[in-house]
Amino acid sequence: MKALLALLSLVALPVLAAQPTIYGRYENIKLPEIGETLKAKMDTGAWTASLSAKDIELFNRDGEEWVRFRLATKDADGKVYEHKVARISKIKNRADEDDESETPELSKRPVVDLELCLGDVKRTVEVNLVDRSHFNYPLLIGSKALRELKAAVDPRQKFTAGNPGC
Repeated sequence: MKALLALLSLVALPVLAAQPTIYGRYENIKLPEIGETLKAKMDTGAWTASLSAKDIELFNRDGEEWVRFRLATKDADGKVYEHKVARISKIKNRADEDDESETPELSKRPVVDLELCLGDVKRTVEVNLVDRSHFNYPLLIGSKALRELKAAVDPRQKFTAGNPGC
């Protein structure tokens, strides 16, 4: 009997370890490379994460594509950030989805790999840069990043992770 219980506990261990952490619809996320903690919307309907940026400028450095930008947040200090571009994403503009007669317009956005800290979890995820200053949350965490953070979202909750501890 003890052997059977031991075997069952070994089989169940990976299942228990694979359980996601439940977060609220909104969370505080630290961006260590930028030195800011931002309020983020956890959005399972979006694929990629998005950071509110302005003055976005692509340039070459040592034969590689880089991007220069400033944060587009209400408390931004105007500091210029430079980061290597991971890729350029093509995002369908949601405003165009209502017009069925035309093909939706795609916007091209630079994507960078940024380290995010949510609660005590730190991961590097792809984040596209776009001006989100007209939205309430300067950082949007999409389903791809949620998967990498091993996160699930309970839309009834808010700020369950507390301040980032990474």
